[in-house]
Amino acid sequence: MKNRQAKAQRDHQIRHRINAGRVAVRDQVPFFERQFGEVSSEWKEDDTRVTFADFAISEKLFAELRRDFAKDDFCSEEANPLDETLQLEARFAWVIDPIDGTNNYALGCPFCAISLALLCDGMPIYGFVYDHSTKALFEGGPGFGLLRNGKRVDRDAKAADAQTMIGLHFPMSPEQMAPLLPLVSKFRVRCLGSGALMATYVATGYLTAVIDYKVKVWDIAAAHALCAGAGLRWQFMGNNPFPLRTFHPGMAFSPYRVGSEAFMDELAF
Repeated sequence: MKNRQAKAQRDHQIRHRINAGRVAVRDQVPFFERQFGEVSSEWKEDDTRVTFADFAISEKLFAELRRDFAKDDFCSEEANPLDETLQLEARFAWVIDPIDGTNNYALGCPFCAISLALLCDGMPIYGFVYDHSTKALFEGGPGFGLLRNGKRVDRDAKAADAQTMIGLHFPMSPEQMAPLLPLVSKFRVRCLGSGALMATYVATGYLTAVIDYKVKVWDIAAAHALCAGAGLRWQFMGNNPFPLRTFHPGMAFSPYRVGSEAFMDELAF
């Protein structure tokens, strides 16, 4: 009886957060759209671009969620102090990339996104990715499936109609590139400039697989949940950030690959 009650309470807590996360992301879309291609930007020490819109979306989204979930942990590359490591002690945590593909966003290239993940005990259980290029909100997670604007996505149908395409992120070292040469000489390659969108497009079936060496946890947390919702196999090549126990804006890359079961077997290297 106690186990059933605990599970029912946990399910209620998750559903409440999913509904709130959906509203919070949608509330940021008008601001995101208004600033697209117009916002000024600067360069950070790690040679990545940042805009005031990154900070504004992080602050507005977290402020909205904190009203109902003040005891949750909140993680953002832009909102958390650079000299402080956040210890994740709450059962639920939110990880946001307010603008994934900031370079594209600032320059007016449409491949950019808002990415928000809900974690439970350090694991991504639900994700939201707003795709500016298609004006679609993708959401889902393990046990929830994958939704596009509230409608279930048929990944198998999309994948059957698509060519075999692999998502890659450059630049890449010669050592990283060497095992991929047989693939890039055989299959089409896409490089979009948004880690969240590339993994999301694997979940939808547009891309067959993604191999990315230059992502951090905020780039992929939401898409990790989406791919799990689509039944895909995700493998980290080195640092696995999950379960996420600490958060710092300078944390290490988490290289990974994800794709269909058959294709992942072909990526064995």
